[in-house]
Amino acid sequence: MKIGLCGTMSVGKTTLVNALCNDYHFSNYHKATERSQYLKSLGIPLNMDSTLKGQFIFLAERSSELMQSNLITDRTIWDVCSFTALAQSINDNEKYHFEKAAMQLRNEYDLIIYVSSEGVEIENNGVRETNSDYRNQVDHQIKQLLERYPPKKLIIVNGTTQERINLILPHIYW
Repeated sequence: MKIGLCGTMSVGKTTLVNALCNDYHFSNYHKATERSQYLKSLGIPLNMDSTLKGQFIFLAERSSELMQSNLITDRTIWDVCSFTALAQSINDNEKYHFEKAAMQLRNEYDLIIYVSSEGVEIENNGVRETNSDYRNQVDHQIKQLLERYPPKKLIIVNGTTQERINLILPHIYW
């Protein structure tokens, strides 16, 4: 299976991927998690400072992950398109064409897990944006894109990491 977690920043996607990968069911999965610190070190603008070139790099990462046969990742094309849609330096025409191109990959995912921000405080890891208004905008944009471009299978999770795992496992086929 190719499993992608999506959701706004600081909702526990990376924590959840790491916890799932500790389960023996995921022992043969390729795990792709947080790369923001590395990308920032390369000078690639993140979050509100995103550029079209930077978003293509993020999209290329998602595309390369989808070449794995068993994948669990804490970022998806819905996340990339959400940040692109909110980037001030990218014009509307570029946003439109970027989204149309990126969404050609949506059926590569077998399962999308939307991780709700409900009840989750923003954590500052030194890289991610901590502006709560921006976080809410990203969340809203992801939800809109999930409606406009529905994945094959979507589940919504919230609660503690263990509660989220309990919601996810019944949807995994081995």
